[in-house]
Amino acid sequence: MTGVPASAAGGTDRRPVPGAKLGAAAVNQASLWNIANILTMIRLVLVPGFVFLLLAEGGYDPAWRAWAWAAFAVAMITDIFDGHLARTYNLVTDFGKIADPIADKAIMGSALICLSWLGDLPWWVTGVILGRELGITLLRFWVIRYGVIPASRGGKLKTLAQGTAVGMYVLALTGALATMRFWVMAIAVVLTVVTGLDYIRQAVVLRRQGIAAERAAR
Repeated sequence: MTGVPASAAGGTDRRPVPGAKLGAAAVNQASLWNIANILTMIRLVLVPGFVFLLLAEGGYDPAWRAWAWAAFAVAMITDIFDGHLARTYNLVTDFGKIADPIADKAIMGSALICLSWLGDLPWWVTGVILGRELGITLLRFWVIRYGVIPASRGGKLKTLAQGTAVGMYVLALTGALATMRFWVMAIAVVLTVVTGLDYIRQAVVLRRQGIAAERAAR
């Protein structure tokens, strides 16, 4: 300590506002064991537990399916909060950047595959959703040198629709609710395809702009 007030030294005694942007060095100093990463780890751990609960007793016991839904719901909730906390409190880490999308795809992919294996969901639905996610991941690597395409409102709606629809299929619903989940899944599939096509369009535009900028710089 110097004994000189911050104001007298030309500084400020105000504390950083949560969510304020920090430099790359400060971001890299975020601890691996922060709340955002812990939530991501919980979601990863939930995946095998969710699969066990969903397939227990042959996969058709309503009580086990209810427990599986609870695990799936917790995973979806942690998905919402870990990213928000990381951005708001500058807790972004290299681990989080890699583990978060892996956890997202692991819980959703395992749910879709298990539901199709049980015969509750057509395999083509699982193929469309997982194919879209894999394709977009590869597309990100294709254009990463030119920039990053931000998440759109349509993409967020797609994620919400998928989570809601899959959650309804995990539960052993009958009657009107079973009919309702069919239409919710239909909406999710439409949003999956539409947002996927829009992402492809944006990726092509971004790459063309990047190539044009490189040529102009030469």
